[in-house]
Amino acid sequence: MDKTPLIGIIGGTGLGDALAKRIEHPVLNETDTPFGKPSGAILTGMLGRHRVAFLNRHGQGHRLNPSRVPYAANIFAFKALGVTTLIASGAVGSLSETIHPGHLALVDQFIDKTFRRQNTFFDPLGAVHVEFAQPCCLRLREKIMQAAEQIDAMTHTDGVYVCMEGPQFSTRAESLMHRAWGGELIGMTAMPEAKLAREAQMCYALVALVSDFDCWRPHDQTADKKGLLEEILGNLHQATENAIKLIEKTLTLDLALCDDACPCRKSLELAVWSSQNTIDPSVRNKLAPLFT
Repeated sequence: MDKTPLIGIIGGTGLGDALAKRIEHPVLNETDTPFGKPSGAILTGMLGRHRVAFLNRHGQGHRLNPSRVPYAANIFAFKALGVTTLIASGAVGSLSETIHPGHLALVDQFIDKTFRRQNTFFDPLGAVHVEFAQPCCLRLREKIMQAAEQIDAMTHTDGVYVCMEGPQFSTRAESLMHRAWGGELIGMTAMPEAKLAREAQMCYALVALVSDFDCWRPHDQTADKKGLLEEILGNLHQATENAIKLIEKTLTLDLALCDDACPCRKSLELAVWSSQNTIDPSVRNKLAPLFT
């Protein structure tokens, strides 16, 4: 078995199909998990200097809306393959005057407003509480920032991401509230993905692709809806191209993206509060990949 570290990549809106085409020596891995099937087959192969495992979050043909994405199955499937470092991408709206459409942002904080999604692996096992004050891996973000300095694309080094349930977009009152909370980006897919990655003892980073300003900032009332949609899609295309440059540069540079000494890789050390004699051994065995 190849022991070379495997870097996980989750492609969101805009980036999923485009990045998959760049992977060399592709192999499709059909898999099932204790939490059902992931969004699709996981594609493994080479990208830059690294072996990668790639998954399109929304499935083939973008058939899964954000509330229907099988987040737990996706993360578990990556971990079962041996992934311990995960770079995700996702389209967002901007809540900030300084983060413009077409830009990228390396998210560092979240505000979670989701309510319809499985947000833990451990309900069957017992009481498990992981630290989540720094939800994205500081070490991995620093590596990606090193790559960002070497490409021609505006990349913000941080950003507070508000994750709403959707699939409807915000009202203007909500958008203004999110700004008042300190939100800088808004999307629908980062949660519970980041929480589950921490429960799986993974290093997780999120590259946000800015498609438009959220509705706190009024659109040009003279523009028709088709024109606005075309503008948003154009911005997303530009952000997608920038994100591909950033991820490819990250994987091309001689950077150590995996590190078992990272605190993210030890998130379960003190997290299981339930007494060992109360845990069903079959449940523990089922969840064993999460503890590696």
